[in-house]
Amino acid sequence: MNNIAMVKSKYQVLSGRLDESTLRIWSAVEAKSLGKGGVTTVAKATGMSRTTIYVGLKELALEAKDTDQVFADKHKRKDRRVRAVGGGRKKLTDIDESLLSDLNVLVEPTTRGDPTSPLRWTCKSTAKLAAELNRQGHKVSPRSVNNLLYQLGYSLQSTRKTREGGKNEDRNAQFHHISETVAIYQAAGEPVISVDTKKNEKIGDFENAGQEWQPVGMPEEVRIYDFIDPEQGKVSPYGVYDLTNNTGWVNVGIDHDTAEFAVESIRRWWHEMGKPVYSNARRLLITADCGGSNGYRVRLWRRELQKLADEENLSIQVCHFPPGTSKWNKIEHRMFCNITANWRGRPLISREVIVNLIGNTTTKTGLRIKASLDENKYQQGIKVSDNELAMLNIERDDFHGEWNYKLDPRNIILE
Repeated sequence: MNNIAMVKSKYQVLSGRLDESTLRIWSAVEAKSLGKGGVTTVAKATGMSRTTIYVGLKELALEAKDTDQVFADKHKRKDRRVRAVGGGRKKLTDIDESLLSDLNVLVEPTTRGDPTSPLRWTCKSTAKLAAELNRQGHKVSPRSVNNLLYQLGYSLQSTRKTREGGKNEDRNAQFHHISETVAIYQAAGEPVISVDTKKNEKIGDFENAGQEWQPVGMPEEVRIYDFIDPEQGKVSPYGVYDLTNNTGWVNVGIDHDTAEFAVESIRRWWHEMGKPVYSNARRLLITADCGGSNGYRVRLWRRELQKLADEENLSIQVCHFPPGTSKWNKIEHRMFCNITANWRGRPLISREVIVNLIGNTTTKTGLRIKASLDENKYQQGIKVSDNELAMLNIERDDFHGEWNYKLDPRNIILE
């Protein structure tokens, strides 16, 4: 229970049992116990004037100076006149019966009011809400609007990332299919990798999210504006994560993130880390997102994988995650997140710094990562003809063959 709800519940119990002066003292005690922001909290919870609460705080301060005076004040208080029920300033909602309903129309999530209302297209700040209400004939201040919004059950909230976009009816079935296929490969001692491109990173003394320990008052200075440095440009880190051995490879490209670059990254992982560990492997399983340079609709991706299968005499099976589910890709929360944490708060001033920071990323669970710089150029917009596509030795699964398929080496019989 938050502070406002807690004070409100107390007020509902005490308001009918205490006289005005005692209720004022109680509100002051509650505000004082809550510390900073206590007066505002009590005012929102009870609807009492902030001035009244401050008067109560002054009375508490006077009483604390002299214990004897406390007892004298208590006796005097018995003879003190208390306003009759209903005395004092009326609540805005009592004076203006339509105020709450009109305010609710302006902020109601589905906007049931007039679709041409200016508040539909502007930020619903208390100042703008007050201005709109005053335009409609009400007399209300931004502070009063703030208090009324709490009464209506509203609070300031940021957006929350929960929607994944369109949900395919076979999404869960594809997850099970991937899981079962991974289990089969791992049981046979065959390699299973998760691949993806990390977001592009600008090279130079730019701000990098996060904080890093520095001497007090000596933060590392970076540029005010994040315009790309034309000399250093940016890099595209393509990652390969070995699900079985908890190891990773990052190919730091300096050119375009294309399907050629993606497969070249897998090729480099295979030569540097995969083949030495899986020397007898005849199959490779790749789990990947459905979009980007390794998307299931990208013809160049399949053509380049066919080249790799031919070169290494390796059967390459691919399973794509359904659209809108990239966060389930293991590389995202097993490798990329740790790389980001390792270089938090540090400007990525050169390509070498990025490669070193990635290569020095480790975790308590034993994650090890190797990284290298890929200075090759990758052409954009390469078209793969229907004839080239027909030459691929591709076998599609019965279940969503567009997501699940295998590329066998051409003219080579696997043992």
